Amino acid sequence: MSNAHNFNAQTIQGEPTSLADYAGKALLVVNVASECGLTKQYTGLEELHRKYGEQGLAILGFPCNQFGAQEPGSEAQILEFCQTKYDVSFPLYAKIDVNGTDRHPLYAHLAGEEDITWNFEKFLIDKEGNTLARFEPKTTPDDPDLVAAIEKALA
Repeated sequence: MSNAHNFNAQTIQGEPTSLADYAGKALLVVNVASECGLTKQYTGLEELHRKYGEQGLAILGFPCNQFGAQEPGSEAQILEFCQTKYDVSFPLYAKIDVNGTDRHPLYAHLAGEEDITWNFEKFLIDKEGNTLARFEPKTTPDDPDLVAAIEKALA
């Protein structure tokens, strides 16, 4: 059976990487955008990264321009925006499609038959690479249900 560790992705700096590198860590996979009403969630995602990173949580941000064309910039522009405006230090990946015929294989696996609905949809993945939960875009990073699910995944 396939799990998240079976997929590869390109970092925002253009380096190929395998999600198998995250084996033994819980993952929060998020499709992100710089010009969205939910963009301020970067602050909360960074707080989760700083609070739980040492305990084994990795947050992976995947820029996507499929929702209202709210991620129009290049990878370099996205990285600069995230670092200067939100002090993001968690891993960011190259811009991808999360829906449609060209969607990234990781998102085909995570979403299955149900399309991603908007920017900042979140998937929590356990240390073995299995999907534990899916959180809608408006679920903020400090939402008690999300935090409880992260803490359980790290236990």
